[in-house]
Amino acid sequence: MNQCCETTSMPDVQNYADSRQIAIDKVGIKSIRHPIRIADKSGGAQHTIANFNMYVYLPHNFKGTHMSRFVEILNANEREISIENFEGMLRQMTERLEADSGYIEMSFPYFINKAAPISGVHSLMDYDVTFIGAIENGRYVHTTRVVIPVTSLCPCSKKISSYGAHNQRSHVTISARTNDFVWIEDIVAVAESQASCELYGLLKRPDEKYVTERAYDNPKFVEDMVRDVAAALDNDPRIDRYTVESENFESIHNHSAYALIERDKTAGRTA
Repeated sequence: MNQCCETTSMPDVQNYADSRQIAIDKVGIKSIRHPIRIADKSGGAQHTIANFNMYVYLPHNFKGTHMSRFVEILNANEREISIENFEGMLRQMTERLEADSGYIEMSFPYFINKAAPISGVHSLMDYDVTFIGAIENGRYVHTTRVVIPVTSLCPCSKKISSYGAHNQRSHVTISARTNDFVWIEDIVAVAESQASCELYGLLKRPDEKYVTERAYDNPKFVEDMVRDVAAALDNDPRIDRYTVESENFESIHNHSAYALIERDKTAGRTA
């Protein structure tokens, strides 16, 4: 018999006991890319490549975890991964690795087909999206993080200038822990509706006129942006906890303006 094919007698070092009495909060693999297919709000599906981070809790008495099982679990799942079946993959991972806690982060580009405001010409806008799932003591929580590029126009610049006002591209980042299904498009819409103006992949001249004047008529400080987005998230019962950040890449300074609001809407709730 070919001895190199015999695996039953090979030692499994990961299962050895460890005497240091130190548990590891997260151990696993990072930055593994895998093709996925994700459903969008229009009723279609997008084929893309996601970057996965996968971790489990390791008790103090185990020397190591089985790294190969993370890859096996990823490859065993169907390519259509969404918020709805994300929990199932995470629970499968914790069960296979006999862990009390587990975490999966899946980051990918997501595209929305947008129509220009006047001409109606269609083009794609891309958004950076991350699904973050965690199981702790059997309880599953899900967070969706979306980075939404928008336009912000400075109210102070508009107020003190005889004509014109400086504006810039800004990134609004929403991290929302949800208790029900929320489309990525819904999160994007919250940020875009509260900006000085939203962005488009393609604009004709009438559209350029519109977005320029729209931003001028709707000036927002970075503080205004996070407050207005936070107010909209407060009114969404599907969102239990959120962080909203706004970073303005200033056009007249060599630095960014930044603001952040964190809220736990479940605090103080009675069961």
